[in-house]
Amino acid sequence: MSVKNLLVEAYKQTSYQLVGHGHRTIQMLTDALKDYDDLEESDMYGTGKIIEQFQAKLKECLGKEAAVFFPSGTMAQQIAMRIWCDKTGLKKVAYHPLCHLEIHEEEGLKKLHQIDSVLLANETRIIQLEDIENMEEEVSCILLELPQREIGGELPDYQTLEAISSYCRDKEIKLHLDGARLFEILPYYQKSAKEVCALFDSVYVSFYKGIGGIAGAILAGDEDFIQESIVWKRRHGGDLISLYPYIISADYYFTKRLHKMNQYYEEAKELAKLYNECEAIQTRPLEPVSNMFHVHVAIPKDQLELILITIYKETGIGLTRNMKATSENSCSFEVSIGDQFALVPKTEIKNLFQRLNMKLKEVTP
Repeated sequence: MSVKNLLVEAYKQTSYQLVGHGHRTIQMLTDALKDYDDLEESDMYGTGKIIEQFQAKLKECLGKEAAVFFPSGTMAQQIAMRIWCDKTGLKKVAYHPLCHLEIHEEEGLKKLHQIDSVLLANETRIIQLEDIENMEEEVSCILLELPQREIGGELPDYQTLEAISSYCRDKEIKLHLDGARLFEILPYYQKSAKEVCALFDSVYVSFYKGIGGIAGAILAGDEDFIQESIVWKRRHGGDLISLYPYIISADYYFTKRLHKMNQYYEEAKELAKLYNECEAIQTRPLEPVSNMFHVHVAIPKDQLELILITIYKETGIGLTRNMKATSENSCSFEVSIGDQFALVPKTEIKNLFQRLNMKLKEVTP
C-alpha cells in the first residue's frame, strides 16, 4: 500500500478529526428526512412545495428577485456565463487563473458554450480593481470567487469589492459571484449575505461545503436571468424528475449550520495559530479570513505523510487525509473547519501539536 493510502487509512481510524463535519454517510439523509411525513409529495421537474419553498427562502436570504435550485454548481455557473454572454453577443468572460471553471471543468465553457476565458491577476494573488481596469479585452462578465480557494481562501477587502462592482456597472460588465463558500466569509466581512450579493448581478452558492449537505446549489439573480437559467437547466439535463433528497438535506443543514459560521471562523484562526507555531509550517493566509486555510510545510510530502501517520496512531486525532507536493521539498494541504473541531478536547489538541512540532524539528535543518 502506498504512503498516501496508508495516510488515508490512518485518518479513518482516528477517534477525532479536526476538520469538516464528519464522515459523509447515508445517515446525513436519514437525519434530514426525520421531520418529514412519509406521504409528503416530492418535487417534480422543478415544481412543487419542497423546491419552491426552498428557492423562495434563498431568494430572500440572498436579496435577489429569484432563485433556482441546481444539482451542481458546475452546471449553474456555466449557465450563468452563457446567459450573460448571450445578452451581449460577446463570448468572453474573465476570472482568476485558478477559478474552478478554468481548472476543474474540462474546458466546459469552451466545449459546451464556445466561451473563451480572460485570466485576471496571476496564480499567486487575488484579483484587484487594477487587474480589471487594465484588461485589454472586452468581456461580457467577470466572475469573482470569494474566497479564492486555490490560494488558501484569500479575500479582497470589502472596499475593493465595492469598487469592482461600481466599475463593472459603469462599464456595463456583468459581475457574477462564485459564492460556493459565501456564508463562510460573512463573519470576516461583518456583512449580511444580502449586502454582499447586492454588489453582484448573479450569485451561486453551494450546499455541500461549509453547509455540509449532500449536494446541490442555488443560482440567484433577477427574474429574467433566472427564467433563462431554468430553460438552460433543462437543456443541460439538470431538471431531474425529483431533487428532493438534495433540497431537503440542503435546507436541513443550512438551518443547522448557518448560525455557526462565526464559530467556525474563530476556530480556524485558533487552529492556524497552532500550525504557525510549528517548525517548518506556515499557513496561507497567516490568519484565516474564513473557516478555511492552507497549510504549507517545508519538508517532502512522503516524509510528512509518515510523520502524520505516526501522530494519528499516537493521539487518535486526524489533521488531514490528503496533501499535495508543491516541490521536491515541500507540500501543502487544505483545512476547512466544521462541527468536528469543537468535539476534540483542547488538551489533546495541544498535545498533538507539541508532538508534531517535535517531529518536525527532528527532520528539518
